[in-house]
Amino acid sequence: MADPQSYRPSNLPSDPGVYRFFDKDDKVIYVGKAKNIKNRLNSYFGSNLQVKTRRMVHTAVRVDWTLVKTEVEALQLEFTWIKQFNPDFNVQFKDDKSYPFLAIDLDAKFPRLFISRAKKVKGVRYFGPYSHAWALRSTYETLIKIYPIRSCTEANFKTAQRNKRQCLLGDIGKCAAPCVDWISEVEHKKLANNLVTFLEKSPEDIATRVESEMLAASGNEEFEKAARLRDQLDAINKAFESTDRFLNEKIDADVLAIHEDITHASLSQFIIKSGRITGSRSWIIDRANILEDQSIISAMLGKIYDETTPPAEILVDQLPPDSDELAQWLSAKKGTVVNLLQPQRGEKVEIVQMVKRNAHQALIQYLSKRANDAAVSGNALTQISEFLELAELPLRIECFDISNIQGTNMVASMVVFEDGQAKKSDYRRFSLNDDDGFDDTRAIHHVITRRFKRYLAEKDIDQLQADIDGAPKPRFAYPPQLVIVDGGKGQVNAAARAFRELGITDVALVGLAKRLEEVYLPNTSEPIIFPRHSEALYLFQRIRDEAHRFAITFHRSKRSKMMLESLLDEVPGLGQSRSRSLLESFGSVTALRKASVAELAAVPGIGEKMAQSIFQMLETAFVSQGVDLQTGEILDA
Repeated sequence: MADPQSYRPSNLPSDPGVYRFFDKDDKVIYVGKAKNIKNRLNSYFGSNLQVKTRRMVHTAVRVDWTLVKTEVEALQLEFTWIKQFNPDFNVQFKDDKSYPFLAIDLDAKFPRLFISRAKKVKGVRYFGPYSHAWALRSTYETLIKIYPIRSCTEANFKTAQRNKRQCLLGDIGKCAAPCVDWISEVEHKKLANNLVTFLEKSPEDIATRVESEMLAASGNEEFEKAARLRDQLDAINKAFESTDRFLNEKIDADVLAIHEDITHASLSQFIIKSGRITGSRSWIIDRANILEDQSIISAMLGKIYDETTPPAEILVDQLPPDSDELAQWLSAKKGTVVNLLQPQRGEKVEIVQMVKRNAHQALIQYLSKRANDAAVSGNALTQISEFLELAELPLRIECFDISNIQGTNMVASMVVFEDGQAKKSDYRRFSLNDDDGFDDTRAIHHVITRRFKRYLAEKDIDQLQADIDGAPKPRFAYPPQLVIVDGGKGQVNAAARAFRELGITDVALVGLAKRLEEVYLPNTSEPIIFPRHSEALYLFQRIRDEAHRFAITFHRSKRSKMMLESLLDEVPGLGQSRSRSLLESFGSVTALRKASVAELAAVPGIGEKMAQSIFQMLETAFVSQGVDLQTGEILDA
């Protein structure tokens, strides 16, 4: 890597402009804008740079700049260069899916209707994207019957003009055949503009028309035609399922919202016209190389509206620092004023929150697919090995978590990840005796001791079995390369003490504290801080969260069972054997609460009279005091 001081520029101007960092291969790796080039570039050569900025300036070998008159011009040039050079350290976007659009080429002499997944082209009007491609194709067929503009390719159109013979689409009424002058150029353009108006303002009109034709065909006993029209109506409703007006019809805006995670972020866009959501789209942003002071929303606005005309109003969940310059740039592109707003109250705030939830879901779907990617998991394990200076990759990781409420009903969980993926068959749960007065640190010591005593015992059994008949290993005989405990210094030191007492020295141990995601090693006061957006930290959090989920699930189950036992103790004449039968049959307060008298009476040993008593007791208990049906916990009134 280069020393930044070796290419630090001098005699810098104080004007606004755009700068570019280049690597050793003369590739642009970062483009930025500045109100004051001198101040901005000097900030890259200081001593207190953040991690990703430091990596960028050490990767670069030179920097140049271009001066402009205003900040808006700088913004425009920045967007142009980012698009041209696609720098590694600028915000990188990826569409979550390739959705189809309904497209109309209005710049053509004879406008054409078609379905497209390709990059948007200037002069072509796009509607969508739509989530159901099959339904859009069926609706497309219906549209060209009602608005029969041409849909053929340019080559086919010219062939028909040359031969003076319309194609099959003209013969069957799906094209007005402007190629053979069935309709004039002006009339054809008017037809195309009517279709655009219909798609923008009243998609339900087509459904009404098709439905009336279907009913007429059915009344005339033309059942095959009616069936075809029914299928068309089905497809239309499916294709436009997101366009029903449920918002204020005065709202015409694009809405953008971001949801951020450790390694990635997602941004969703809703296009709203006359109170209808006419399109939605999501992008995934890889945060691996994004510099700490970059604005995702600024970069996204540049990407979306670089080639398309912005609406009069754009709603965002967070205003970028350069919102004024962005609004000026957007207004210049549209030719009229564009308002860039962060709503503070009312229906528009609710819309922004809805888009933010969609961004969250898009990110969940992306990360769930990515979690199963072997290359990503391998990279995370390599980073963990480097950050913790392990002798080998932690191919098997076990994580332990404690769950309790004020020290009662204490349980522990053990989850296992192999090759970066959850191995649920090896998960274990531990019940802890509350009478022993466990706190979190004593509980961790106890559970680690129990688990690794089993390991030492089964390791010897495993060797004997392997010598005799090659039997498979007992599950506790597999040692992990890394153990994670949920907690800080106290928990990790308690686990380390358990390892010392058992004489185990070949298992790496760390604790993951929740507050700042610090990673603690045994008997050290200072934690290791994993890079904020690293794959290693993301995998650690996934493992820790899975251990927590598994422990909470067991804890709730245990509390629910204890609550059920407590409730049954209050039923007169219900002995231990019949209580045991009820526990085996229903297992939880929720299941018992839903049971009818007949279902209770059907349990062995429970007759009609006893079932009625149990039912009445439950009614009294649940009416007189609130009960959480999932956990069995009695709530305060």
